[in-house]
Amino acid sequence: MKRVAAFFLGFLLICVAAAEAQIDKGTYYKALASGEEQSINQALAKLEGQKASPKVNAYKGALTMKKAGFVKGVGGKVKTFKQGAHLLEEEIKSNPQNTEFRFLRLAVQEHAPGILKYNKELQEDKQAVVSGFDKLDTELKGVIADYARDSKVLKEADLK
Repeated sequence: MKRVAAFFLGFLLICVAAAEAQIDKGTYYKALASGEEQSINQALAKLEGQKASPKVNAYKGALTMKKAGFVKGVGGKVKTFKQGAHLLEEEIKSNPQNTEFRFLRLAVQEHAPGILKYNKELQEDKQAVVSGFDKLDTELKGVIADYARDSKVLKEADLK
């Protein structure tokens, strides 16, 4: 009986740990949309504590690119932006059908300064988001629909 109880307790602890290790999309997207350095840094710190995965890397990439706007000096901004872009681009290259990753890149491209020339995939990413939208979970659909309300590239009508 003790073995069964010990097994059950161990299983329960593993489940709790796995649930905590999951990425909270709401917190991540709130930080990304906020444009507040503190929120971005907190979200990045949480991601640093996560085991590396395609989603963690893509989120880190997008947040790092957003964080570049707070870095002092042009060289530092560009370097930080490129570090984030590398992370996100690698995940898109490995997972080209991942609608969420394509949405992340679309959102960054739409708001990246033109001098960075990080806007060449806007229409391709828009099409990927539109075509994969119906397959997404409700939370992510809400995030994308909210984004589309103010976007110049992705419109609410595109998602219907």
